Amino acid sequence: MKRSEINRALQEMEATLKRCQINLPPFCHFTPGEWREKGHEYDEIRDNMLGWDITDYGQGDFDKVGFSLITLRNGNLKMRDRYAKTYAEKLIYLKEGQYSPNHFHWSKMEDIINRCGGTLLIRVYNSLPDESIDKVSDVTVHLDGRTVTVPAGTQVRLEPGMSISIQPRLYHDFEVEPGTGPIVIGEVSQCNDDNTDNRFNPPVGRFPTIEEDEPPYRLLCNEYPAAE
Repeated sequence: MKRSEINRALQEMEATLKRCQINLPPFCHFTPGEWREKGHEYDEIRDNMLGWDITDYGQGDFDKVGFSLITLRNGNLKMRDRYAKTYAEKLIYLKEGQYSPNHFHWSKMEDIINRCGGTLLIRVYNSLPDESIDKVSDVTVHLDGRTVTVPAGTQVRLEPGMSISIQPRLYHDFEVEPGTGPIVIGEVSQCNDDNTDNRFNPPVGRFPTIEEDEPPYRLLCNEYPAAE
């Protein structure tokens, strides 16, 4: 992705959150220059990859495959002695026409919540023991305290305020129902590790390769300078 494209995506998500009256913690507003001055008191943000995350999944077409995301809180399974949180929280901004590719998590259980905007479509499949997609068996899903069974490949509709619980090894993708407008999605989960706990099918990348065509507006969660 070009840095200019990432900057526009960040600014668009900021503006949408403001319209939805969703406020962000101070570290989400730090400039690159301010980050260079931050000491070890901010190591939790660095170590647990809190903050901004813009991805096109390595596909080179952000408006069709990708989304904007902020990790607000997270633990760290590799540093449990230092970071005791067993949970994570994210905000995701998904525009009409964008798609988050099919994947599951080996370890993480998560709730996906439609916080504001249009209607979210989440397609669900079970996985087989060899980790391939089970395109036959029915899927049991949990929707705001209600348990239902749906055919494999069903797109579950989540209107604003609705949520779905995603179990480990449950394949899912998501997109916006056409004509309903962009969505702010909340994610509440167990500790998150995007480097080791995503199984995409078919395989895609997770973090973009960046072409530096202009200065960064904000640093992404994998770009923070180490504290001096």
